Amino acid sequence: MFKRLGIGLFSILCAFQSFAGIEAFHQGPVFKSFGKIADVNTSVSIPKNMKFHVAFDMSKASDVGKINRNLDTLGRFINMHVANGVPKQDIKVAMVVHGKSVTDLANHSFYSKLHSGSANANQNIVKQLIAFGVKIYICGQSAAYYGLSQKDLLPNVDMALSAMTAHAILHSEGYSLNPF
Repeated sequence: MFKRLGIGLFSILCAFQSFAGIEAFHQGPVFKSFGKIADVNTSVSIPKNMKFHVAFDMSKASDVGKINRNLDTLGRFINMHVANGVPKQDIKVAMVVHGKSVTDLANHSFYSKLHSGSANANQNIVKQLIAFGVKIYICGQSAAYYGLSQKDLLPNVDMALSAMTAHAILHSEGYSLNPF
């Protein structure tokens, strides 16, 4: 009985050690400081000449001074597809931001007033995403609720009438919605 228990315990310990965890992730080819990716041996091939037009949705704000996980995921989406042979010009991505997460796209002046002098950790990521060509739309309704105006946003972040409006426009432009 003890022998079987020992073998069972050994098997469980080996199973836990077989997970690679965070060590499986490495920097990607586009964004080096965020959007880490893992190499995956997959049975689903990306079709040749695939063009991605994908809209993401972000409504949950990050903890003060932390990077918003959804922005990191957007970087991972781009990194993993470029790393797997999709040309950069074939990846068109947008992020629609609403709810309290609109404050994660606020400039330093607004963000630091809102969070007792803390710096917005999302500034550099947003700058890099926009430089890649990512469209970022803020819900005007959420912005109004939190007192944000266009002048309070990070550079090149656009304000839509609403998140619903932004998603409808992106859908009409051929973007699919990628649920988180």
